[in-house]
Amino acid sequence: MPAEIPDDIRALITEPIFFHAVTLNPDGSPQVSVVWGGLDGNRFIFSTAEGRAKPRNLRNDPRIAISFSPPDNPYRNIVLNGRAVVVENRGMGLIDAMARKYTEHDSYPWSQPGEIRVDVEVEIDRISG
Repeated sequence: MPAEIPDDIRALITEPIFFHAVTLNPDGSPQVSVVWGGLDGNRFIFSTAEGRAKPRNLRNDPRIAISFSPPDNPYRNIVLNGRAVVVENRGMGLIDAMARKYTEHDSYPWSQPGEIRVDVEVEIDRISG
């Protein structure tokens, strides 16, 4: 059963703070990277690109942890644990929205020729911190 996101954590996620996404490599070791994130209802969402470790790892094992700290309280560590679904063929909509949130540009300025974006939706099972 999905966890309900408390209002204080929901408010933080809407801010342009950086999140650490932890996925599992095929050998079971953790892979950690910084992502821009947001919410779609009760799901944590972020964008990535084909060829990167995150979508490959999540297709193999959907377990994921997202951690972050409030900018005014870096000693508070909030962790969202859940299962992710990689959603393909949505184009640039999510990454462009994230670019507006994080950079105030109307579109993602670092797109590479031929890059294929994918969205990741995380159903949160547990929240700690």
